[in-house]
Amino acid sequence: MTDTVPASPLVARGLHKRYGATPALDGFDLEVAAGTVHALLGPNGAGKSTAVKTFSTLTRSDRGTVRVAGHDVRRSPAAVRAAIGLVGQSVALDEVLHGDENLVMFGRLHGLPARAARARADELLEVFALTDAAGRKVSTYSGGMRRRLDIAASLIRRPSMLFLDEPTSGLDPRGRSEVWATVRRVVELGTTVLLTTQYLDEADQLASRVTVMDAGRVIAEGSPDELKRLLGGDRVIVSTTRLTDVAAAIGGVVDEERRQVAVEAGPGGGSAALLAAVRALDAAGLAVDDILLRRPTLDEVFLHLTDHPTEGAAR
Repeated sequence: MTDTVPASPLVARGLHKRYGATPALDGFDLEVAAGTVHALLGPNGAGKSTAVKTFSTLTRSDRGTVRVAGHDVRRSPAAVRAAIGLVGQSVALDEVLHGDENLVMFGRLHGLPARAARARADELLEVFALTDAAGRKVSTYSGGMRRRLDIAASLIRRPSMLFLDEPTSGLDPRGRSEVWATVRRVVELGTTVLLTTQYLDEADQLASRVTVMDAGRVIAEGSPDELKRLLGGDRVIVSTTRLTDVAAAIGGVVDEERRQVAVEAGPGGGSAALLAAVRALDAAGLAVDDILLRRPTLDEVFLHLTDHPTEGAAR
């Protein structure tokens, strides 16, 4: 007996979309594996929002094909909308209503009978740890709680695919952490997530696969670790005011702005490079402010690939 591999819930091929003379999508391809978080990254104007709008039937491409949950977005837009959830950058909640009232309202809007809407609301409040706040007005919620409730509302009909457009924009670290836990829970419940974000650490934390796009096309794709390897392996980073002396001792590259010297780990790996650097510094009698071993970050990969910073990458 062989295991069956679930069909990809989203497959896009050769998408083109222009707004006047400006190409928003220019031969864009994407395939998302079932049961995963797939991150879509790109600088402002790269085409991320246009891609998501195309996937969710909010706009039509000029050319190309998209299938979501097995349905063609052009031929069966109603079936696509029934199979997806969409959470935009702005929270789509009524702040005058209580948390549970919002979910019941969304359930009724989706056609659920009153009793079924109530039951589904209670279920989602429990799943996302909002039961204690169910009887409070949403206006009293923290940013993270509002976003969690917003995501819960998008799951009323148990979609197979959820689109999250920069879900943690404007949240403090605690709120971001809460939303990250919520996204992981969404996947555990069986929904595949396509996440657009300006926060590179968010993609690193949540996504099993990352697609980087620029100027409407894919410029790189892989797991976070695969993308990091594009810039090489581990590095030893030494912080010091004696840049020239340290560079001469360990053979590193000087970054005057950061007051650091970096050494690429060789075939022996990061631990061996760190030990060699410490021994060389000791032999030269050089004291340093800090020394650490790290690998390239997604921020560095992003800047290398797109060659221009974004607001999120600078954070």
